[in-house]
Amino acid sequence: MKAAHGTVFRYGDNIDTDVIIPARYLVTSDPKELAVHCMEDIDKSFPERVHEGDLMVAGKNFGCGSSREHAPIAIKGSGISCVIAETFARIFYRNAINIGLPIIECAEASREIKEGDEVRVDFDSGIITDVTTNKTYKGQAFPAFMQGIIDAGGLLSYINQGK
Repeated sequence: MKAAHGTVFRYGDNIDTDVIIPARYLVTSDPKELAVHCMEDIDKSFPERVHEGDLMVAGKNFGCGSSREHAPIAIKGSGISCVIAETFARIFYRNAINIGLPIIECAEASREIKEGDEVRVDFDSGIITDVTTNKTYKGQAFPAFMQGIIDAGGLLSYINQGK
């Protein structure tokens, strides 16, 4: 499985799916169209500032609220390569894996990594390196079958590949 490396966008606790992608944009499932509105209610400039490979770091209960897979689709479509949080809402966690968005729980990294830091994540080991501060954290690595789903681009692609 590959690694992620990019600049951090930092958010707090209880970021719900309505903040990630407001309900008014749920008329499409197109990742690029959703990405244009990702995080706009709390960070208007996010869609213009995010670059392919960047990361999100958040606090507790990321992805709470409505059970919509549009939220991880919007994040992945924006170019975010990984979301690190102290904890994820269960349905968001499953939806993220199902659409191939890598997410890692790590309380210490969630508390210490700052907006704008350069961070690298090794998905095989779960090691998160804040390149800016030269500090490493041990996140929860994915089991092999989940890495396979993410590598395939999501659960449907994984199944269609006959895995």
